[in-house]
Amino acid sequence: MDPIRRHLLKAAGLFVASRAFAGDQQEANMQSSSVKPRHVLCFLGKNESLLHPPKAVAKTIADFGFEIDRTYSQGKPDPRMERSFGVCWDRVFPKAWSASDEAAVANHKSVLYLRSPPMAQQKTAAYSAAALQIVDEMFDAGAVAAKGESAGVAHGLARWRSLMDQARKGSITSQGLRMTPAVTKACRLAFAKRPLAGDRYYETVGYHLVGLPEVYVAKSRGNEWSAVMLMEEIANAMAEHGIDATLRDRKLALSREQDYAEDDFKFNPYGIVRVEA
Repeated sequence: MDPIRRHLLKAAGLFVASRAFAGDQQEANMQSSSVKPRHVLCFLGKNESLLHPPKAVAKTIADFGFEIDRTYSQGKPDPRMERSFGVCWDRVFPKAWSASDEAAVANHKSVLYLRSPPMAQQKTAAYSAAALQIVDEMFDAGAVAAKGESAGVAHGLARWRSLMDQARKGSITSQGLRMTPAVTKACRLAFAKRPLAGDRYYETVGYHLVGLPEVYVAKSRGNEWSAVMLMEEIANAMAEHGIDATLRDRKLALSREQDYAEDDFKFNPYGIVRVEA
């Protein structure tokens, strides 16, 4: 078995004799909501074979506890996909998608949805790294486009590959394979969307997929690009030093108030950090 895959299975608690990975957060017990986040991944293909992944990919999907949603997957084009991907493309990273990625979406012939199991907070990074590996393997198996439905974010093929490479390299340390802040960051960049413009704040959505609260930055502090930089700075600090320590050092508070209902995949059970002007 590939060592990265074996490591992810251990970290997610899905491997015999597994143990909690080193990045477990002490804040796991602060969760006031019983909701556990889930990944929903959307893949587009050239034909109906997308609905029946090759045996090796199907094993990866099953090993990580993901499942194919047969209710919404279909062996025909979905006319809503061009608009959906158009809204979801990541506009923060330069050239996150290309004209060929847009053409692949426009010309797709099949749609496959995968769902992760509900994720405990201390396992979210491991499951998100697993989701990223599944995306990588699905492209190898013939998928032409992919997006994360749980936060509504899409990247082009090259960007997905780059994020997987970042996660892979970030998990290798002098002590061997570990879940590290670098892995969490790669997964956050892969599956979270930002900045969304609300009435008063620039907002993130999807940080719950790596076990973190969302970060909202008051619009009055500056433009959306400065807000993104602050979002990343705070998220990196929370991943490396812990949520409580980061909020304490920055004199920030955690709020449980949000617009998403608990049955919405975008609902963040870990709350929201609002950075005021």
